[in-house]
Amino acid sequence: MTPGIGTKTAVQLIDRFKTPQRVFRASLSELQAAGVSGSVARSVTSGCAFDDAVTQQQKMLECGARLIPITHPKYPKRLKEVFDPPPMLFARGRLELLGSLGIGVVGTRRPTAYGTAAATRLATDLSEAGLTIISGMARGIDTSAHKAVLEANGDTIAVFGCGVDELYPAENRKLADDIILKGLVLSDFPMGMPPYPQNFPLRNRIVSGMSAGVLVVEGGQYSGSAITAKLATEQGREVFAVPGNITSKLSWGPNLLIKQGAKLIQDWNDVVVELKPEDRRWLVRQCRSRLNLNEIPDGESNSSDQASEDLQTKRGTGQTAATLDIGPMSDTGRAILAEIGLDIAVPLDTLMDKLVPTSPSEILAVLFELELNGMVRQLPGKSYIKVWLE
Repeated sequence: MTPGIGTKTAVQLIDRFKTPQRVFRASLSELQAAGVSGSVARSVTSGCAFDDAVTQQQKMLECGARLIPITHPKYPKRLKEVFDPPPMLFARGRLELLGSLGIGVVGTRRPTAYGTAAATRLATDLSEAGLTIISGMARGIDTSAHKAVLEANGDTIAVFGCGVDELYPAENRKLADDIILKGLVLSDFPMGMPPYPQNFPLRNRIVSGMSAGVLVVEGGQYSGSAITAKLATEQGREVFAVPGNITSKLSWGPNLLIKQGAKLIQDWNDVVVELKPEDRRWLVRQCRSRLNLNEIPDGESNSSDQASEDLQTKRGTGQTAATLDIGPMSDTGRAILAEIGLDIAVPLDTLMDKLVPTSPSEILAVLFELELNGMVRQLPGKSYIKVWLE
């Protein structure tokens, strides 16, 4: 709130003085030595923004918002790594989602029926895989993604281009209330900040910065989703794109991204297999936790990390998937792989019938782990086919 202090300067001052309190207690000479001009240093030492800060705090109390400064343990680790991380985040909802593994889903505000269907299906499937869906709650693709996740009882984060006590667009009031209740709403803009157009490109850096990757569904060449994809590339994030009809202007953005090296996405597994090994292992652990499959029999390994490391090692030896251990449920994994062929897909119901008395939840968990490791692939209709390892 101090005149002359922007995002970059605020973060530099906190890096230098370690806490905001020490910034305000610093002398003029200490602030100038930290690279602040004389006029800005005087604004800091005068405490001229304290009244505004009190007003902000009152507005936060009225709507149940929380302030997460960059020094807070819950501040997203990925976001802290970007070039210009916001010095603070205003949050409403489930703060534990700040530590989850997220994928950004973005696209046009005026999608086609194809774009809406693609966003809905992919957001649902990625959410069921254990990923948090991060978007901007704008009209169109953003709204479809958020709604799909909530209907699937998944986790979603909406990043606002205004204060978290404001609403944009107005027709998304119920959606915003649902996200606050079941997910998380974030913004780095002060309470009461209107949704000015220039805010949204700044908002997009948070969507990409918090995410392991960004999925673009539909959008023009110079759309907001193209800006988010560019930011994701600059931040070292994966960029995914859903291919579209070449006669549609809304396909120009994602198709161009694919030409430039973005990963072409047809289903949720196309996203997951591109994640870093540590992120895939995290998803496996989350899946086991949700299905209460974390208890390991005596004598067996309890490390999904070790299983994935073994997989990486054995990829180079020419071994097929059927010869590999699948971590703590290796017997079930081998049994599943023995039933699945390379050329004929096997329906999930057939697998469950053949693997009695193994529980359905255990079969689903192992199939999920096999998919993450690239050993099987799910086809439409809940059927599975084996994949040879290179």
